[in-house]
Amino acid sequence: MSLQIHARLDYWFDQPTDVLLQLEAAAIPEQVIEAAHLDISPTLHFARVPSQDMIGERIWIRIDGQLLVDYRATVSIARDLDDCVNLPAVPPHRLPGETIQYLMASRYCPSDQFETFVQAEFGTFEGGAKIIAMRDWINGHLSYVPGASTAETTALDTFVKRQGICRDYAHVMITLARAAGTPARIASVYALGVEPPDFHAVAEVFLGEAWHLIDATGMAQQSGMAKIGVGRDAADIAFLTAFGTATMNNQVVSVVTG
Repeated sequence: MSLQIHARLDYWFDQPTDVLLQLEAAAIPEQVIEAAHLDISPTLHFARVPSQDMIGERIWIRIDGQLLVDYRATVSIARDLDDCVNLPAVPPHRLPGETIQYLMASRYCPSDQFETFVQAEFGTFEGGAKIIAMRDWINGHLSYVPGASTAETTALDTFVKRQGICRDYAHVMITLARAAGTPARIASVYALGVEPPDFHAVAEVFLGEAWHLIDATGMAQQSGMAKIGVGRDAADIAFLTAFGTATMNNQVVSVVTG
């Protein structure tokens, strides 16, 4: 599948501010960047740096005043579209070193507090079937409510309130998977079917010696996602991180089939 992506940002900074951007689709084997163009208004500094796990790039800028970003890309999706249900879990002692950090609790994903619940609710499942059962449980027990969470909301908060947005669904999915001993990380993506259209966050789990995207909201499918970056939780994948005060004037994201 080919995706046509367009993201436009308009922010204001009252004083010189360091900003980290992460909004370009990653050039990785599972997706091919057929065309891409990025326009950024004049900056005081501009530098590209690798993103987490060497998936995609981040951009350091220093900006004073208005920041205008216009990103357009055509991305062909070439990943394996396994539904995960029949995939085996990898025993912890056989996990590759780069996956181990994604077994651990993190800022928004306190997986060590969910081990008893996971054993009681999903203990009869194994491997990919357990992950799919978790995904379906989240989808059936949470309500997608824009504005229901804040930048401080953790998976535990969402679990209690039973409502949130895509990052909250992803955090709960990641937390449950880690509590079951399966490495899980968050992925920022451009995705078809997201309502309202925006940057989207999903979980990615390590099964059968590979990473697999899981969207517990049910809005996006693996074939319609272009990956931007990955991390332990939402703190690692923000499309814009300002080390100072920022005012959003406008933001538009569009993803359609090519």
